[in-house]
Amino acid sequence: MKKAITVLYLCFALFTLGDAQSKDLIIIKQRVVTELLKVKPNDSQVEAILAKMKEDGSFSDINYTDLSRTASFPHGRHTSDLAYLARAFKTPSSAFHQSEKVKNAIVRGLNFWVKNDFVGDNWHDNQITTPTNLMNLILAIGDDLPKDLIEKAQPMIGRANMSASGARPSGDRIVIAGILAKNLLFLGKDMAFDTIIHIIEGEMKFSTGERCIQHDYSFHHRPDRVNNTDSYGYGKFANAYGEWSSYVAGTKYQFSKENINLLVDYYLDGIYKQQVYGIYDDVGVANRSISIKKPPLQPKGTLEIERLLVSTDYRKKELEDIIKLRKGEARPTSSFAKFFWQTEHFVFQRPNFYTSVRMFSTRNRNMEEPYNGPGKTTHHRADGTNYLMLKGDEYHNIWAVYDWQKISGTTIMQKPSLPPPTDIQKDGLTNFVGAVTDGLYGAVAFDFKSPHDMLEAKKSWFFFDEEYVCLGAGIKPKKSLPIVTTINQVLLRSEVIVMQDGQKKVLSKGNRIAENVKWVHQDKIGYLFPEPTTINISNQSETGRWSDITDQKNISTELVSEDVFKLWFNHGDKINETDIHGKRKMEKYPEYQYIVVPNVSEQKLAETSVNNRNIEILSNTADLQGVKHGTLGIVQLAFYKAGEVEIAKGQKIKMDSQGMVMLKMAGDKVKQLTVADPSRCLGRILITLPGAYTSKSDKFICLPNVKNNTTTVIVDLPQGVYLGKSVMLSF
Repeated sequence: MKKAITVLYLCFALFTLGDAQSKDLIIIKQRVVTELLKVKPNDSQVEAILAKMKEDGSFSDINYTDLSRTASFPHGRHTSDLAYLARAFKTPSSAFHQSEKVKNAIVRGLNFWVKNDFVGDNWHDNQITTPTNLMNLILAIGDDLPKDLIEKAQPMIGRANMSASGARPSGDRIVIAGILAKNLLFLGKDMAFDTIIHIIEGEMKFSTGERCIQHDYSFHHRPDRVNNTDSYGYGKFANAYGEWSSYVAGTKYQFSKENINLLVDYYLDGIYKQQVYGIYDDVGVANRSISIKKPPLQPKGTLEIERLLVSTDYRKKELEDIIKLRKGEARPTSSFAKFFWQTEHFVFQRPNFYTSVRMFSTRNRNMEEPYNGPGKTTHHRADGTNYLMLKGDEYHNIWAVYDWQKISGTTIMQKPSLPPPTDIQKDGLTNFVGAVTDGLYGAVAFDFKSPHDMLEAKKSWFFFDEEYVCLGAGIKPKKSLPIVTTINQVLLRSEVIVMQDGQKKVLSKGNRIAENVKWVHQDKIGYLFPEPTTINISNQSETGRWSDITDQKNISTELVSEDVFKLWFNHGDKINETDIHGKRKMEKYPEYQYIVVPNVSEQKLAETSVNNRNIEILSNTADLQGVKHGTLGIVQLAFYKAGEVEIAKGQKIKMDSQGMVMLKMAGDKVKQLTVADPSRCLGRILITLPGAYTSKSDKFICLPNVKNNTTTVIVDLPQGVYLGKSVMLSF
């Protein structure tokens, strides 16, 4: 009797467990469908879709014959329009709810598709685009469709599987797994769903040196280690993971808190720090997508954050602050500096401006290849690109008229034309690429060697609260072509005012060389020159075509125009001079120096230019570049090799190797020292400071020399996945 009761109990437990699992899957499926039907379809759009459909189920506005990679798979509109009709059919508030006309159109359209089974030349068309749209269609209306038609669609949906080429670890893997998971929910395959949902959960991890999240919270989609944080790492990887974390929350499939919290860290410390105020795209992060015309600028949405808050309270206030910013309920207040050492990307934000510097090295390639057509003019977009944004729209859709050899922040040899698109992606030629930062301030150094032109230059940037300094030295060409350093190329939004020959002038529209210029002002940004200089200024209408900057088909060939402001140094093409007897003089290479002052009136710029805003350029040579901010008491230095520099009378900083240093001073005392090794070659750095210090920790040791009133500081540098990260020391 006891044995019978035990067997009966076990059977009841198994029945209960199976019932609980079924309930979980029902809950998850309901959430997926609810999300799909959340936004009411526009009745006018439904009418437009129906009007385009022909009797055979095809659409009149789609060229079904061209399946090439550069055609951008217009066939995707066929399946997405069918999914849109399905949503209207299932939405009670739609005029087309339960409409037989709509249902018949869906059946005709799906019949046309499964008969033809259009397979694009780009794997993405077949493994993501078509399966996504067909899955949305079937989840919305599946029970109302003929079963044989659903069965015929299954092989096409089934191209989204974990053996598919696109399912490699990357930004696409979770997307493909998610399509498969939705199909398994629809088919009611519990065991297989269990396997796939655990695959999705397991993707949230550090993968430094490989595809996916790096230890600095940047994202690499491919082995080229190009920055894909705000593209594949955001729109696909992070958002797809967050989507599924919200679907399975509170069920037996719920993701671990550790994984959800890592996703929160990735959003806040990676993605949102590579967006302007966490609201808009940083165009400096964009790759080939920059060639595609965008709709009017809008803040990012809040759905991804709302999904996170379903599963965790971790860093809740920071997430809620981003929601408020994106909804326009708050103004930016955050200040930070961050270097993504795995990706050679530096970002700097204050409440009223955001800027970034994009670079590459022997560790990372320069730019994404122009896959499928877009991005054919992006050869120089990682050559020290420095975009500056106050509002976020300063460069919006400028790209059709853009001069791609005068990119903001870069030093480029001016060629008759750019090389072909097949010659865009290159390996870096130098390892001294990096930054020193304490999280609030920072400096960037780029021992630039162009793989396209063989041009060399030492380029550096020094960032403070209300301005930043840009230095260039040792600019060495390999060809006799003009060399240009572009300060900015941006949409023209105001009058251009200059201080020239000691007089303020408002420039008329045009393009000119201006001599003896102290500063330039445009759209609340000042460009200040420590010494009056000769500069090129253009403020005029520029023309171009979107079709000129991509090899995609079906792109507008209409001539468009935009008012553009350009400011640049022309270093010329005669670098090595000779004397009157034809003998070669000592080589004299060009250099440049300028200070960018964001969010400033021209009156304030004029007042503060008298003393160069209390900024002193300590050195600008091919060996050492450095700046001192007198008001903040901050010194920032980039040593390209061992050397020393005087930072004040009788006070010198000496470094025994290459490296970067930032000092925070209180009078003549060092309060804080931050160091980094951009070359990633050193285990330790030795620095000699003025003054005697006895501090020590597990990161550093001080060796004071009381007689000379100096201290040698030996600093242990981060290793492994943290090579290139800064070390901050307090005294």
